[in-house]
Amino acid sequence: MLANLLAAQKNKKPNIIVVLADDISARELPIYKSDTWSPPKGGDTQDLKYRAHTPVLDEIANKGLYVKTAWAAVVCSPSRAMMMTGRYAHLHKWWGNKTTGKYTNEEGRIGTLPLYASSPLTIGHIAKQGGYTSIWAGKTQMRNPNLDKFGFDEGVFTPGESSLGGDNPFTDFRVQTQKVDGKKVMLNNDTKQKVDYYDQAGWYWKPHVMLMNHPTSKKEFEWWPNTEKSKKEYGLNTYGPDVELDFIFDFMDRKVKEDKPFFVYHTTHLGHDGFDFLNPSSHNKWPGTPKIEWKNGKYKRTEPNVTGDNGVYNTHGTVTESGIHRHINYLDYQMSLYLQKLKELKIDKNTIVIFCADNGTSGYGKNSAESQKGTHVPFIVYAPGLGLTKKGEQDVLVNLADVLPTIAEIGGVTIPKDYEINGVSLWPFLTTNQKEHRDWIYGYKDGQQIIRSKNVLKDGFNKWYDVSETPSDLISYPIVKDWNTVSKELKTEKETLEKILPQFNTFKTQRHGPLTAKQKQQVEKQEALKAEKLKALKAKKRAKQKAKNKNK
Repeated sequence: MLANLLAAQKNKKPNIIVVLADDISARELPIYKSDTWSPPKGGDTQDLKYRAHTPVLDEIANKGLYVKTAWAAVVCSPSRAMMMTGRYAHLHKWWGNKTTGKYTNEEGRIGTLPLYASSPLTIGHIAKQGGYTSIWAGKTQMRNPNLDKFGFDEGVFTPGESSLGGDNPFTDFRVQTQKVDGKKVMLNNDTKQKVDYYDQAGWYWKPHVMLMNHPTSKKEFEWWPNTEKSKKEYGLNTYGPDVELDFIFDFMDRKVKEDKPFFVYHTTHLGHDGFDFLNPSSHNKWPGTPKIEWKNGKYKRTEPNVTGDNGVYNTHGTVTESGIHRHINYLDYQMSLYLQKLKELKIDKNTIVIFCADNGTSGYGKNSAESQKGTHVPFIVYAPGLGLTKKGEQDVLVNLADVLPTIAEIGGVTIPKDYEINGVSLWPFLTTNQKEHRDWIYGYKDGQQIIRSKNVLKDGFNKWYDVSETPSDLISYPIVKDWNTVSKELKTEKETLEKILPQFNTFKTQRHGPLTAKQKQQVEKQEALKAEKLKALKAKKRAKQKAKNKNK
């Protein structure tokens, strides 16, 4: 199958581009036909002015294919671990954002278990074994400064790791914990004002950018701008997602010139909320993007013109208002640039593009184990010239874990039989008459397990749903309370899912990687203290709410 395809293309392996968007539910893309999406402050709306406009994603989804039910985990770290390793949390130990497994590190201390230690065959290593040169661009979320150990040849990270290059000398767009009068407070470094937000180095406007192994760099990791030209151009009008794409296209140019197949892993921040440094007192959830306009079948982008300093900025009408729909619109614009670049390089018929997201939208599905709110993400495959046998909507089940074995099969990489992979290669489904892809998909958050088959879903709260028919909002499935009232088919599916769950249900018993006996005892003690504090905090909140309700 793959061998015949490659032979027909004179043994040239197809290039692979994976675009992983951040915190975007399937319902946000018009192609999924939801009647409900997210407004600028989060939540639900049916107001069409807040619906994304995605002519390019619509086109590639219809000319290529899109998966009706693709699942991730419910939040960033475990989802990206699933994508990076092709495995679920019982193996990689990244259960949630705050519950990543511990292990005894190289110095003999307790550290966060890195994915390259729990799962040495990362998506980057698989690509390398398949003969691909690779670039990783955007958000890492890997909680480890050893970004060179994931198998990628080059990287452009937004934001970069300060542990790799010291403090960034080029931008003060950072929200950081600092001590003021002996107390820890969160400060906006640009204004020196206290803010109610979380620690972050800016990744949108005037971003923190770290390069890995770039030809212009003098060392393995280096802050950008790093050349006379880039230092002159860098400033308030520099937009992180544009920087990522510029470096990706530079990489593609070089690899095509060298006649080498490439793998692009583009983990964009677009879709993720972030502190709005251009409007620091606005409480905007999704900072605006450069303005774009779709007209006569193509995009026109307005060059940003931002002036000011110390938190007082004028965008001169060149930056959009806040909203996740603006981020999705900009992603659509970037996808149009990808397609143009592929045609320009004459590789559009030998490149597979996968567009997906890491979990549900913030303020709606992110971190939620209810129904499939947190797990349901878009998944689009576009590969003209590569013999795809499917087109348009595909009513099949797909996990993010499936991407790694798909790349392995395309690259001709054999994964050892004794190395457990939870993903299933999509290539047979994409290139043959195979009607289904897999019988069930899985998601997780800490000890909560979420699983579904074609017609049955169990969420993280052990509620079971009949999902045989899709509601207009993609989420309001009926809860099954009496299993004597449903068909035999649904009962059988439920029984099958119940038999699958125990093998992955190891959060309480095998939460961590290798630890010494003393370290294990220490970690368990710390976790017990955290649990007690959390319990006390929840009780305090309940009491406060009770008193508030009483006084109404």
